[in-house]
Amino acid sequence: MAEKTTDVAVKEFQLPSTDLNLGEAMAEEMDGLEFRFDVVKIPSGGGLAFEIPGDDPDNPEMVKELVGIIIDHHPANAYWADEFSGQNATPDCMSNDGKIGIGNPGGNCANCQMNQWGSGRNGGRACKNTRRVYLLREGDIMPILLILPPSSLKNIADYLAKRIIAKGRRSYSVVTKVTLRKKQNKDGITYSEAVFSVVRDLTPEEAEKAKKLSEQFKPLTRNVQLEDYEYYEPNAEGLDDQPF
Repeated sequence: MAEKTTDVAVKEFQLPSTDLNLGEAMAEEMDGLEFRFDVVKIPSGGGLAFEIPGDDPDNPEMVKELVGIIIDHHPANAYWADEFSGQNATPDCMSNDGKIGIGNPGGNCANCQMNQWGSGRNGGRACKNTRRVYLLREGDIMPILLILPPSSLKNIADYLAKRIIAKGRRSYSVVTKVTLRKKQNKDGITYSEAVFSVVRDLTPEEAEKAKKLSEQFKPLTRNVQLEDYEYYEPNAEGLDDQPF
């Protein structure tokens, strides 16, 4: 699988038409059927390339950069009561919005004891906080779903606060580049974290179109259910491989 670097010298970002409400069309046409976005995860072991699913599941596209427009992003939480044993297991409690947990213990995530620092091993959280980022790449109609593990949450928080909000931007009004950086924790475990940067601002016309796409997609993206994803990463706090 050959690696390639995305050309980020974007002069004009090709966005899909907003005439066909894709979110509405998906809701109608896929009623009663299961739909999944192509999922991209942060590689384990300090890997510096993303795997993007393609037509051939045995040969994913390998890229060092993801470039596109963030049309939606939101938190998602998952909690496992038992120690991770190396087998995929459905979370005992999960939250699609990072606010209300369904399962045991369930309830308000902000007040949940399993979502507090110190509730997990080595002072971490027992509940795994992640963030779902829907990135629309140029020329695509559907966004890819990038799932950020706990070790990448600080980076996207800094990006949104300092490079987007503080500059009067919105996440859908810029072209964003996501790269990977190799890190090592205090116990010598190597892991990868996502790094975000602005490629350029969209033109007012592009930004308005991207805003409409974001609004159209949210009814779909905000209802993607958490599943038994096989997402495991060497945790940044020095734990063994954990879900998310």
